[in-house]
Amino acid sequence: MKAREFEKKFDEGKEDITKYLDISKARRPEQEQKRVNVDFPLWMIHLLDKEARRLGVPRQSIIKVWVAERLEKAS
Repeated sequence: MKAREFEKKFDEGKEDITKYLDISKARRPEQEQKRVNVDFPLWMIHLLDKEARRLGVPRQSIIKVWVAERLEKAS
């Protein structure tokens, strides 16, 4: 399919164009994940779990959000 035809389908919005995309190598810049291990004292884990339960989210979500907030303030 030529770019103009693809753009026309996209602009019209009448059809799902994802079938025309090869997303096998797609990536989200600056969003790649890398696993890290961090040891926390038990008192922190208990407080993190309490806050996670209060908000209804996993512990990992709280940690990610709080670290991201701190990093945004620092930059």
